[in-house]
This record gives sequence, C-alpha cells and structure tokens, in this order.
Amino acid sequence: QVQLVESGGGLVQPGGSLRLSCKASGMILSVFWPATKGWYRQAPGQQRELVAELDSSGNTNYIDSVKGRFTISRDNANKRVYLQMNSLNNEDTAVYYCNVKTPQRDYWGQGTQVTVSS
Repeated sequence: QVQLVESGGGLVQPGGSLRLSCKASGMILSVFWPATKGWYRQAPGQQRELVAELDSSGNTNYIDSVKGRFTISRDNANKRVYLQMNSLNNEDTAVYYCNVKTPQRDYWGQGTQVTVSS
C-alpha cells in the first residue's frame, strides 16, 4: 500500500524558513522515479492550489507568489520530495500536501500544517 507521509510543518515567524519533506513508502522506485512530484496547499476557506511541481526531466513550475522563495527538489533513490520555503509570510499559512502523479493515479499525503505568525 502506497503512502505519502509529510513532515516539517510548524509555526514560524514571518521571514523565517521551513523545509517540508515527503516520503513515498510502498511505492516501487520504477514508479516513483518518472512520476511528477508536487506540493499543494490549502488555506482555510480556499481551494487547494498547486505551489510547486517537478517533472521527471527536472523541469519546475511555481506559482508566482512563491517564485524566488520556495524550491522543490527530490531524492529519487530514497523516494523523497522536499519543499524548501524561505522568506515566509502570513499568506503562506496553509495545510501543505505532497502529490505524486503516476500514469495510473495521483497519490496524496495527509498534509502538514504551516503557520506563519508573529
């Protein structure tokens, strides 16, 4: 059974940094490696939105509000996806979800809360 488990969320002051991590357990490497990996977020009362995406070729895509502040990366050998978040502000407060897209289906983590507050 495939599970995506996120970690690294928490409370941080404006201007601070967090690094989110996502571990894909139960997924074989030949499926994980070519999959597109992404991080989404959902703030209270808002729809879930794509924050950052990384395809199998290493191409990245970020929403405008996080460009230059967030970086998505992967460790294929260990089946992990990361999101480095710098210069956090109040608008980044949300539950962050890891996503792995395979040809058969999307996989989602349970989410990790990020709260930016002074």
